[in-house]
Amino acid sequence: MLLILLSWIYILFTTINLGFGLDKMISLKNKNFAVTSILGLFIATIFGSIWAIFGRINIEFHLVLLLINGFLFLKFKKPILEVYYNFITQFKQLSIGLQLYLYLTTFLIIAQCAAVPYVIDNESYYVQTIKWINEYGFIKGLANLHIFFGQTSGWHITQAVFNFSFLYKNFNDLSGFCLLLGNIFAIFKLNSYFDNQNKSYLIVGLLPLSNVLLFQFISAPSPDLPVYVISFIVFFYFLENFKNAPFEKFNSIVILSLFILYIKPTVIALLVLPFIFLLQNLKILKQKLFTSFTFALLIFGLFVTKNIIISGYPFYPTQFLSFRMYDFGVPKELISFFFDETKLYGFFLTKAEFHSLSYFQILIKWLTINKINALFNVVSVILVIVCPFFIYKFYPKKSFWYLYGIMVFQLFILLITSPQFRFFIHFILFFGFFIMACIVKNKQFITILLFGSTFLVMVLLFLPIKYSMLTHNKLIMDNSRFTTNEIIFPYQNSKLKTNFYTIKIGNLEYNSPDKNSYFWTNGDGKLPCVNTQQINYFKTNFHYIPQLRTNNIKDGFYSKKLSPNE
Repeated sequence: MLLILLSWIYILFTTINLGFGLDKMISLKNKNFAVTSILGLFIATIFGSIWAIFGRINIEFHLVLLLINGFLFLKFKKPILEVYYNFITQFKQLSIGLQLYLYLTTFLIIAQCAAVPYVIDNESYYVQTIKWINEYGFIKGLANLHIFFGQTSGWHITQAVFNFSFLYKNFNDLSGFCLLLGNIFAIFKLNSYFDNQNKSYLIVGLLPLSNVLLFQFISAPSPDLPVYVISFIVFFYFLENFKNAPFEKFNSIVILSLFILYIKPTVIALLVLPFIFLLQNLKILKQKLFTSFTFALLIFGLFVTKNIIISGYPFYPTQFLSFRMYDFGVPKELISFFFDETKLYGFFLTKAEFHSLSYFQILIKWLTINKINALFNVVSVILVIVCPFFIYKFYPKKSFWYLYGIMVFQLFILLITSPQFRFFIHFILFFGFFIMACIVKNKQFITILLFGSTFLVMVLLFLPIKYSMLTHNKLIMDNSRFTTNEIIFPYQNSKLKTNFYTIKIGNLEYNSPDKNSYFWTNGDGKLPCVNTQQINYFKTNFHYIPQLRTNNIKDGFYSKKLSPNE
């Protein structure tokens, strides 16, 4: 815990400086402390992405970042200190109850981050993806080694920037830092709601009630968590500035939306939101689009460049606009396999079952999959059905109808691609809190709800719990529990206690976890690391094996096509 707290102090200092620098450069006129830090995370991600194209994000990167940090702070020392002073002043204006809540939540978030990582994908590719960036930067054809590596998220780049791998190997908790910023943003809006009775403030202010759920994401760098948090901020800005459309808020919406998209391309429906804002206020904004266009072009360029380097495809895992194969490009057969498997996983169907069922039967299967998946899938459909009634009766604003339409559009996209509920939780939470805000308005009752949900968080964090009622997956059957062992040093980046052994195939020597590990497992093995079960599966079924392009691992990987006799 203590080491995480110390690292977060430096991260906060850095992101506030970078966020203030961005604000100064393009005049966002942002006065929100949490948003300033998130803008700093955005700039760190851009800087890290550009750097990773050419080399590793390691000590040399941090020396440059430290120089930038020092320059910004010394040049703008007084206004930057005012950012902290204003935050402290606003914090003191909160009620004693809300102040205590933030103190308690901060402690619990750090404790959860120090505990055992819970997210399954952390074991399959999060840890390894970040390690590759720290040790080599973007590697050509890395997805040939493990097909999940092609999904390298902007958030993993951000985590690679702030995990300080050259100092300590177990910092992997940036999602917790993001959730803390989200709670700060929400609590301040909730406090404002108690004065202005604005429903938008209440909806966002209820975000901390979801900590019971979101805590399960923060002990690993899950890209889903920042999407949930930043989406709430974007929704709030959209609702509050839809009519008066200040240029600064439009740019903020664009930048935050681009950040979300760079983190998680599956939420592409959110990109519609700034376009709606622009079209609604075209006369005001059309003369001042250069900044937004520049950032959009920059993020698009980085996204495509990253994907081409790592996988050979500009819009991985789709083959869209893939005009030719690079020598390090993932074979199309493997891309198609991955894309199909991702889609089928959302329905928990085999390929034969999927093609034998009607669309209605597939929908019913999706709604009745199993336990927690079925619960969230059913809730999604219920929200789509009932929200129009609540919007019409309690909040009949055009801006809210647009948000509802984007929610429906996002659900449609997921149903035809990968209908996993975690790709939709930000809408479930936002519109769920909207319905709650239409019913619950009493300050005392809301405060009781906040502390009641925090009590549940404490139970899940400190007591052993079995999740057998929610899932059949043995890897996530037990909760991620904090122990006294993590008071100073956080738990290691991987929850798996597995041995690794070295295997050679062709010119590739790699580390594989033991045979008891599940198919996609990598854990925290030494680079290069991939499960030999995968190697054998793709060798047997597709006749491809990963190989080094040269004798130098920095030159990347390619998939070698085997002859029938090999």
